[in-house]
Amino acid sequence: MAFTARMKDLGRKYGKVALGVHLSVSAATATGLYVAINNNVDVDAVFRKIGISTGVSTPGPGDEALPSAGGQAAPTRNRTGELVASSGGTLALALLCNKALIPVRIPITIALTPPIARLLARWKLVKSLKT
Repeated sequence: MAFTARMKDLGRKYGKVALGVHLSVSAATATGLYVAINNNVDVDAVFRKIGISTGVSTPGPGDEALPSAGGQAAPTRNRTGELVASSGGTLALALLCNKALIPVRIPITIALTPPIARLLARWKLVKSLKT
């Protein structure tokens, strides 16, 4: 079953709980990305390491570390820092990276929704689940 079909099934079965879980997961990832980018973590390098493409061209072999006048290699470029400075800020880049993580967030939502719905039903915060 495809992700979209699973999400529709979750929406039918769990309703507002599924929507709340998905929005909570999205908010948590966006917040984490914002904090990481604001603290100068090279998110582009992290994404490349785990195999997720950000859609930004990666530096070529000649762009990484060029020797300086002292014979030492210059530090590698922080592509995330350059994008934050040139593209409108940390929040915009965090939201773009959050959008790139949809293939990760959907399975998390699918996995977390049933136990959270059962917990909320046990606490009588939501009506019994539809079958």
